[in-house]
Amino acid sequence: MDWFAAPLGRLLLSLIFLMSGIMKIGDWSVTAGYMSAKGMPVVPFFLIMAIIFELLGGLSVLLGYKAKFGAWLLIIFLIPTTLIFHNFWGLEDPDRQVQVIMFMKNLAILGGLFIIAALGAGKPSFDEKGKS
Repeated sequence: MDWFAAPLGRLLLSLIFLMSGIMKIGDWSVTAGYMSAKGMPVVPFFLIMAIIFELLGGLSVLLGYKAKFGAWLLIIFLIPTTLIFHNFWGLEDPDRQVQVIMFMKNLAILGGLFIIAALGAGKPSFDEKGKS
């Protein structure tokens, strides 16, 4: 079942990053405004970096090519993103409830990324093909 589960898991894990990176390009000004509203400095730089990390990391995990590196890119992106944009501890209900769920969702995604960072992409993947 690994031949099916590993690529499906990589697909499902990477989709959120790939779609988010593409949407950031298409909605640049909206995303930049949201980042500014959250107090982010040097928004154009961080927005470009977010797009690069999401697209490169997402493609790497999806394809299973240098997947450990791609997982680390996404981990490096997701930790500050989670802390800055889902800071539920500074909110009141009902906003607090939504942000707790978003925070926990990101922790679950981080869990999957840490598994890939530790164990690799699994079979089939470009990383595994290179081992044979």
